[in-house]
Amino acid sequence: PGSPYQPVIEALENHPQKRFYNVSKLGGSKYDTLPYSIRVLFESSVRNCDGFLVKETDAMNILDWKTKQNHVEVPFCPARVVLQDFTGIPAMVDFAAMREAVRNAGGDPVKVNPACPTDLTVDHSLQIDFSKCAIQNAPNPGGGESQKPLAKLSPLKAQPRKLPPCRGQSSCRGSCGAGEPSRSSGAFPAQIENTPILCPFHLQPVPEPETVLKNQELEFGRNRERLQFFKWSSKVFENISIIPPETGMAHQVNLEYLSRVVFDVKDFLYPDSVVGTDSHTTMVNGLGILGWGVGGIETEAVMLGMPVTLTLPEVVGCELTGTVSPFATSIDIVLSITKHLRQADVAGKFVEFFGSGVSQLSVADRTTIANMCSEYGAILSFFPVDNVTLKHLKHAGFDKAKLEVMEAYLKAVKLFRNDESSSREPEYSQVVQVNLSSIIPYVSGPKRSQDRVAVNNMKSDFQACLNEKSGVKGFQIAAEKQNDIVPVQYEGNEYKLSHGCVVIAAVISCTNNCNPSVMLAAGLLAKKAVEAGLVVKPYIRTSLSPGSGMVTHYLSSSGVLPYLSKLGFEVVGYGCSTCVGNTAPLPEAIRNAIKQGDIIACGVLSGTKNFEGRLCDCVRANYLASPPLVVAYAIAGTVRIDFETEPLGTGFNGKSIYLRDIWPTRKELHTVEEECVISSMFKELKEKMEKGNKRWNLLEAPESTLFPWDLKSTYIRCPSFFDKLAKEPVLPQPVENAHVLLYLGDSVTTDHISPAGSIARSSAAAKYLTSKGLTPREFNSYGARRGNDAVMTRGTFANIKLLNKFIGKPAPKTIHFPSGQTLDVFEAAELYQKEGIPVIILAGKKYGLGSSRDWAAKGPFLLGVKAVLAESYEKVHRSQLIGIGIAPLQFRPGENPSTLGLTGREQFSILFPPELSPRMTLDIKTSTGKVFSVIALFENSMEITLYKYGGSLNFVARRFL
Repeated sequence: PGSPYQPVIEALENHPQKRFYNVSKLGGSKYDTLPYSIRVLFESSVRNCDGFLVKETDAMNILDWKTKQNHVEVPFCPARVVLQDFTGIPAMVDFAAMREAVRNAGGDPVKVNPACPTDLTVDHSLQIDFSKCAIQNAPNPGGGESQKPLAKLSPLKAQPRKLPPCRGQSSCRGSCGAGEPSRSSGAFPAQIENTPILCPFHLQPVPEPETVLKNQELEFGRNRERLQFFKWSSKVFENISIIPPETGMAHQVNLEYLSRVVFDVKDFLYPDSVVGTDSHTTMVNGLGILGWGVGGIETEAVMLGMPVTLTLPEVVGCELTGTVSPFATSIDIVLSITKHLRQADVAGKFVEFFGSGVSQLSVADRTTIANMCSEYGAILSFFPVDNVTLKHLKHAGFDKAKLEVMEAYLKAVKLFRNDESSSREPEYSQVVQVNLSSIIPYVSGPKRSQDRVAVNNMKSDFQACLNEKSGVKGFQIAAEKQNDIVPVQYEGNEYKLSHGCVVIAAVISCTNNCNPSVMLAAGLLAKKAVEAGLVVKPYIRTSLSPGSGMVTHYLSSSGVLPYLSKLGFEVVGYGCSTCVGNTAPLPEAIRNAIKQGDIIACGVLSGTKNFEGRLCDCVRANYLASPPLVVAYAIAGTVRIDFETEPLGTGFNGKSIYLRDIWPTRKELHTVEEECVISSMFKELKEKMEKGNKRWNLLEAPESTLFPWDLKSTYIRCPSFFDKLAKEPVLPQPVENAHVLLYLGDSVTTDHISPAGSIARSSAAAKYLTSKGLTPREFNSYGARRGNDAVMTRGTFANIKLLNKFIGKPAPKTIHFPSGQTLDVFEAAELYQKEGIPVIILAGKKYGLGSSRDWAAKGPFLLGVKAVLAESYEKVHRSQLIGIGIAPLQFRPGENPSTLGLTGREQFSILFPPELSPRMTLDIKTSTGKVFSVIALFENSMEITLYKYGGSLNFVARRFL
């Protein structure tokens, strides 16, 4: 490293071959008061300090965080990048095009590789296309009117390879050949044998649903081109690793699998950090890895070796104190902390957790809280590495020697959080306190999911509902009838039904991310209940719908399923015959007894919001509860119970058993989760990654240094960003006699500039795709065609809501002034380019608002736009324009086209001096003889250098010449 801070490089104690920047020796006590997340930013600036992209003043500004927060911009060089498939395509296409350009200019294309490790997960948006496999919605838990008719079942015997081919039915996890191309398509030399899909619990074949998903071969064909391109990328580029589709497990687990926590590159150590286009990127902060989501163009810049720029953020310390109530589940804790942070106004800030309560949160809890930071508006929520993290990493398969080095390094640079030590806590911008002992479990109901009831008030609340008038909560039962008991005969025994009796108990996996551990809690509670001799009354309709493959894994590997089954919670929802057999409606005798006695019977479910219509019409009170509480209420047989003072039932030897006797402690839960589940999950994922899946392995992809572009392709094309690549930078050329392509107003968003949605049939992109032989049904969206510059350039300014002042009404049109024609924006730009006339854009305030979108800068560049002249810019978009080679110019304060008397129909000439300086004033001359001054919005010398070289792509490409 060529950093001026090399004197603080030292060897790691007890590991002399390992070296690192000991940043804790810089700045004395200042460093010790920095929040942990800011220490990571500081280390990165010290290690990457080159005097150009990262300067010494940047590192010192970060060290002075206490006084500089919110006032300075700082560069950050993350250790790696995470892309998800569709945002990965344009970035990889640019690298492939750069190889081509470097070879044409006489350089060595093999040297063109991403500057930092880049992980691409192809599971995200391709998943649905790839195998059309998702677990079936849980069949109707209480019988009654089912909302979705189940497939007609024929008795199936497991006869491998004689069943009709699977068409990607609902419970398949991608192991079948669903959606394989036919042999004639040439994608696969070998036919994949067709085994029947088995329910993962009962190992019985799953029948085909009636609505067979057709056109699977077309679906795979549609993605094959992109998948082959990814596979080529993973073979020829260094620093690229690809997680292929169908690797299984939740998407978040894939991200965690890629985590390094501490990088060790040629025995040099530094903290892991990441930026990514994946919406789940922030979850890695739960592992002590600094990371957040950015747009496609920023990730591409990092892959090119450029830093991300951010305003030095405020850091809100979230202090966790107290002890979690034994009955509070992970979901209760996560939602409660999320609620506190939402009320604290943490938008646009870092959040960092500290205090004695942090060690009570498992890594699963932490990553969920970190993953939900978009819910409360924070950039990220950081949990520094501590003993809980190290234990988790051990179970996730990190070897002992690596963990020892990691711990020693993190302690040396003071990035390890230690509960026991008396070391002072960092100083934060503000502190939010959350007392964990105040978090109590709730259920929702009896009629609306927004009506929450604390579990310890459940008995009195239900009583109040009986008294209240009929309405959103009340049932209006006369006082003398509130204790009615209706005897009922069922399976040869007599049972007594009364108001509040539970007749349906369904454990349904809901979509909450930390849900697996809560499902596990239900399983451990069932295990303890069975061991204590408790039972569930046979007339209660119990069912278990595991949902995602992740939950299946939790339940199978922890060994709790037999106990749930013993209490009557049998697996449903995979569509095999055993599953379907377990979803019978309520017994008739029970239904009749409820109706005759006018009993307010209850259903208790975990998951699904619209529970009213799903249950039997005779069940009038429905409660949403966490999975372990569903099991507890099923054992109790009623919701009119105070768990504190009343037993759930009688166990062996007539002993009264209370909920507290069988409720699993958080410690028990974490131990089983870490030792059984996490370790087996990562072991399986590792095996899958090493083996790859059949379809990915059989997918043929070229191995040439340069990508063999298919000229017929409508998805992937070599873009023309590097057409003028030359060894020496060209001085900024004057823009002479430019016409205005568009005259826009205020608040033009990136979606106006580069729409991501469907391709309108009358658009320039549609004309192009039609000329390639595609029908409108095959157009797909602009988002899916980001790898084709011909589509994306035609899609630039193609938003039907675009208001161009030349046209006077919303339409993606403009005037081509030399001919006077009104044309599509692309057609006008194409004519100007043929005539050799440059174009500029006139705009109002806040040009480029909205989410970061790489094509909002790339598209105008390819349309021939040389400069944008606006009253003000959205900060990120301004830097993206420079990054592609377009000059962002700003009217002087108080000036705009109308105050200057401009119509936009003039021609404009802009003169750039040989030496540009930040925010310098330039003169613009119009064809009507008017001259006015504007500010060139280059903020620093780095931006000027990038602009001179024609943008960051060309700047980086020249390094390889």
